[in-house]
Amino acid sequence: MRRERRRYYAVMLMLIFVCGIVLTACQGELTGGEKGQNQEAQKEFFAMDTYMTFSLYGERAGETLKDAEAKIRKLESEWSVTNQNSEIYQVNHSNGNPVTLSEDTAEVVRYALDMAKETGGALDPTIYPVLTAWGFTTGKNRVPKETEIRTLLEHVGYEKVILDGQTLTLPEEMELDLGAVPKGYAGDLTADLVKEHGLESALLNIGGNIQAVGSRPDGEDWRLAIRSPYGEGEVGLLRVSDCAVVTSGNYERYFTAKDGTRYGHIIDPKTGYPVDNGLASVTIVTEEGKMGDALSTALFVKGLDGAKAYWQSHDGFEMIVMTEDQKLYVTEGLDEKFTLSGTFSQMERHVIRR
Repeated sequence: MRRERRRYYAVMLMLIFVCGIVLTACQGELTGGEKGQNQEAQKEFFAMDTYMTFSLYGERAGETLKDAEAKIRKLESEWSVTNQNSEIYQVNHSNGNPVTLSEDTAEVVRYALDMAKETGGALDPTIYPVLTAWGFTTGKNRVPKETEIRTLLEHVGYEKVILDGQTLTLPEEMELDLGAVPKGYAGDLTADLVKEHGLESALLNIGGNIQAVGSRPDGEDWRLAIRSPYGEGEVGLLRVSDCAVVTSGNYERYFTAKDGTRYGHIIDPKTGYPVDNGLASVTIVTEEGKMGDALSTALFVKGLDGAKAYWQSHDGFEMIVMTEDQKLYVTEGLDEKFTLSGTFSQMERHVIRR
């Protein structure tokens, strides 16, 4: 939780500095600005095991903010792995029996399974038992024995999950965790709610996932800082409007073993071991947060060459990739929208083209 809080405040400081907007809500307090079209409402709260801040602008900002938080709370109650009343918990303890899901849960599971297939298993929502073995779900980190990992991998595989309409059947000894998709999916649903309430400007920070509704209240692009995966500070500034920006990397959640080896939390579903392919971070910019969430993880697993090949053969997103040896790769759609900061102005930069 402390690491999540550090990550949250790092993001918030960058947004306050870069966006030119005052994100002042703290400890769950609601703040409001002027009435009418210039009304501003902001709130920080903890949900889905992370810190969130919603900043809304417009005539119904305060009312919409309350509905947006309520939506997040509802989704959390359905998707939590640890809440015994959640649908995902019920699935994981179903002993192979079918479970009927709500519409929202069925849709997020379906999307996770579709993206698992689309990415060739680089994203796999059944990897939870392996994550647990490494201690990334409990905080009790350890290096599992190879035999333990091989045994656990026998119960990993998205293709074994059966989803028929809203009925889900999960084989015994398998567990489902939607960790690489729900925050993005929740961001999409919340952004839709904001737009349905007639608001045209909002910034939703969902544990570091950024969902931008429209542009800033002054009509300009949002200017977001992309955090450095090499230490403190930001690598550069990204100008965006009406999209999601999602980053994955092993610089936030990791542990160092007794032999000095560092292990990150992103697991390769094929090997059962933390990814170690030379990448430092992958940032996805797309219209849908769920796609950003899924692809930032999957393309991190695929590595630089795999990520480049995937982008060149798929539409609907742009990306920024940074390597451990401090090289930057930006897809051509973001080349003019991403500016390196002074500290990293001499960083070796490559543009990925189709």
